[in-house]
Amino acid sequence: MRLYILILVSVCACVSWAAVISPHHMWSKLILTHHWPETFCSMEHCHPNISYWAIHGLWPDKGMDCNSSWHFNSSLIEDLLPDMKKSWPDLRKPTSVSFWKYEWHKHGTCAAQAESLNSQHKYFSKALELYHKLDLNSVLEKFGITPSDKYYSFSQIEGVIENFYGIKPKIQCVHSSKTADFQSLGQIEICFDSEFTLMDCEKQSTEETFAKAGWDHVGGADKASGFSGDEGMHAHASRDGHEHAHAAP
Repeated sequence: MRLYILILVSVCACVSWAAVISPHHMWSKLILTHHWPETFCSMEHCHPNISYWAIHGLWPDKGMDCNSSWHFNSSLIEDLLPDMKKSWPDLRKPTSVSFWKYEWHKHGTCAAQAESLNSQHKYFSKALELYHKLDLNSVLEKFGITPSDKYYSFSQIEGVIENFYGIKPKIQCVHSSKTADFQSLGQIEICFDSEFTLMDCEKQSTEETFAKAGWDHVGGADKASGFSGDEGMHAHASRDGHEHAHAAP
């Protein structure tokens, strides 16, 4: 029996990590999460120099830190780095790769259960591809949702995304302060199936508070952000770049 176990272990060691994952534990949904830098930095105390929706992450709906031995190596995505720095910036440490390292360890190693994402380059390049293909910044701007003194209802923002992409997103806001009568628009999640076809992010998920899901926080565990997806809120984008929301009358 001992000899059999040793042989089995030796054989498994020669098989790729992705190939031995049980299909039962395979993820079924990918979440491309966009965040608004000003809102993120209002909680993380950073100073963004960008005013567009950037990538927060590409997250499978199952698993976290699936392979701790699969180390991040930025040299494997060297050709992607110019686009990564612009489209998927580390808002807290702009010159660091720690954010991408964290996202790879926590989410990328789980997404890699699929053959189409089973390398660092495949994972990060697919996230960039989906981000550019969606072009959320241009879509919202096309329908007049831009930083301004206007107020936008939650349903208006959700409606634009639903009508244009044909799916229901997950929209998350955060209270700017305990006394403020508005919320800040922070994240928009758009979901794909395993074939990278757009799909609903599910009504149930839209109504969850982001404090339950947690905020991916570089250098430590997830922490509650106070984000919510309450449909009774109104979003507002001010001239200083902030996207806000206040309670509906």
